[in-house]
Amino acid sequence: MPRLRPDTKSARREHILDAAELCFSRQGFHRTTMQDICKGAAVSPGALYVYFDSKEALISGIAERDRAEFQKRFETLAAAPDLLAALSEIGRKYFVEEPAHKRLMCVEIGLESTRNPRVGEIYRSVDIFVRNSFQALFQRLKDEGRIDPVFDIPTLAQVFVTIGDGMFWRRVVDPAFNAEQVLPAITATLGLMMRPVDAASPASPSARVGETTQEVQS
Repeated sequence: MPRLRPDTKSARREHILDAAELCFSRQGFHRTTMQDICKGAAVSPGALYVYFDSKEALISGIAERDRAEFQKRFETLAAAPDLLAALSEIGRKYFVEEPAHKRLMCVEIGLESTRNPRVGEIYRSVDIFVRNSFQALFQRLKDEGRIDPVFDIPTLAQVFVTIGDGMFWRRVVDPAFNAEQVLPAITATLGLMMRPVDAASPASPSARVGETTQEVQS
């Protein structure tokens, strides 16, 4: 049997992960079987086990892929001329544009993490990675004099991920929830906590946040 080219193997692996995401979101972690994933990916059990030997391994693969995607999007924040606009764009990607099955899958994995030690380890590693990424970013921005946060940096990072968790959950459980409508208010609220420092035009978004903060504190 001829060996697959690396790009073909990578594409097949991604295809299997896509099928696993759909299965987990539709049926939940426990009800989904490896055979279900084979069927969804249109591959044989032998082909599946070449890449993933368990559902936990599939969860690990999904988490690794999501972490890489988050890192790619996150890297643009530190250099963004308008921090709040850049944060809003990332929020739009995750809370408005992301397919519904991705949100369901995140909730399923979160629930399974409370029962399955291996899934819990994977889930918490991603959670810690995201929180630490925000914490490092905010510390850098503070050191550079670009933000003057109301709270200490670890608390600010924790607030960010907590709000993100709430947005994911609300989108799953409330069909009427309009994330796009709420996102500007959430961005403005985060701005009040971060207090971006902008010495440019008084009409800039960061300057307006600073003015609003002063009004709230007065």
